[in-house]
Amino acid sequence: MVNGTHELENWGQHVTNNPVIIAGGGIGGLTTALTLHQIGVPCIVFEAVRDMRPLGVGINLQPNAVRELYDLGIGERDLDRVGMPAKEWALVGLNGNDIYSEPRGLLAGYHWPQYAVHRGRFHMLLHEKAVQRIGPEAVRLGSRVTGYRKNADGSVSAFIECADGASAEATGALLIGADGIHSAVRAEMHPAQPPIHWGGAIMWRGTTSAKPIRSGASFVGLGTHRQRMVFYPISHPDPKTGLAMINWIAEVTVDNSEGWTEQGWFRQVGIDDFIHHFDGWVWDWLDVPALIRQADCAFENPMIDRDPVPNWRDGPVALLGDAAHAMYPTGSNGASQAIVDARVLGRAMVEHGVTQAALAAYDGKLCGPISRLVLRNRGAGPFGLLNLVDERCGGTFDNIDDVIPPAERAEFMAGYKAAAGFAIDELNRAPPTIPAGARADTAPAA
Repeated sequence: MVNGTHELENWGQHVTNNPVIIAGGGIGGLTTALTLHQIGVPCIVFEAVRDMRPLGVGINLQPNAVRELYDLGIGERDLDRVGMPAKEWALVGLNGNDIYSEPRGLLAGYHWPQYAVHRGRFHMLLHEKAVQRIGPEAVRLGSRVTGYRKNADGSVSAFIECADGASAEATGALLIGADGIHSAVRAEMHPAQPPIHWGGAIMWRGTTSAKPIRSGASFVGLGTHRQRMVFYPISHPDPKTGLAMINWIAEVTVDNSEGWTEQGWFRQVGIDDFIHHFDGWVWDWLDVPALIRQADCAFENPMIDRDPVPNWRDGPVALLGDAAHAMYPTGSNGASQAIVDARVLGRAMVEHGVTQAALAAYDGKLCGPISRLVLRNRGAGPFGLLNLVDERCGGTFDNIDDVIPPAERAEFMAGYKAAAGFAIDELNRAPPTIPAGARADTAPAA
């Protein structure tokens, strides 16, 4: 072992002999750390990047996730720094006519708002809170978890690869694999898992400074299931110019029989590489080519996920976030589910202590239904209404009620919300996931 090993061991002994080890300092990992701190469970996060930077573009935080953030003491003032409350969700056909629209967040009757945020800025907010609350040693950067060993005494040791090339081990009571879609923890837990799944959709993402449309805080999906645009503001408008940061995703579906042939899963590309797919997408209320061309840069990535696995737990090790359930972004709930995962895990520790029984309870509650949600999102999620419109009229219509009756549209959307855990009445009635002041038993199991 190298010197780094001793440093990690000394840190663990300074706080506790058995901290919870978290692999990955993304949204799921940091929310887990904040949750464990709230319930009195010592933890340490190992994150591969050397420096935290605000990477990424827009994501949505559904009301079920915002509720959990509020209960963590991350409220409206914090979230307004990194995004804005959403007011509307809408699908629009190829001729610019509405297929479906509904209010969102507080306007829909939820007790909590839905937020559209800049992913990188939100991530930095979580990191800031973790360092403030837990301490500067809470998140070890430049430290990638590459695997684990279950020990005879019930503890678990994580293998760490450091940015300087050194290797180390950290031992704790439990290991939470929140290390993303390329999770090394998941790969060790399920070595026979299939490779990453790509269904043929390619996305180009960017942000443009422009005036918000419709409600001023609307999420709009436009086009068909084969070719579409999604856009929504992720900042409050500038008081002087009226311009906001508009997040947009341009998407086409192509033949995937040869698999993904580009180098890497995420890369910056020129706008001329893809804008031709959206020639002529101009209406009196929106000019898609102009919106794209005004962006500073664009990034390309395939829409990917992973096949569900039968369980997220191996003794003292559990998966969380994308490591457990990487899913297509069609439901706008990948980050939200990672936040909910962390809170359900915290509740399980309140009820069962920092034990393998807590991981079993967490796995039993979420693995089955969220695995089904992964497959539902693969089938287009709430954007499945675009598929129905295309099948029935080719994407253009005068009156959507003649294509899909209002009751059928409402039933379709209600079914997705229930599956994703943010049906309005059910969420509003539910007690807090973690009761105020609740603490977990950190004593070792007999």
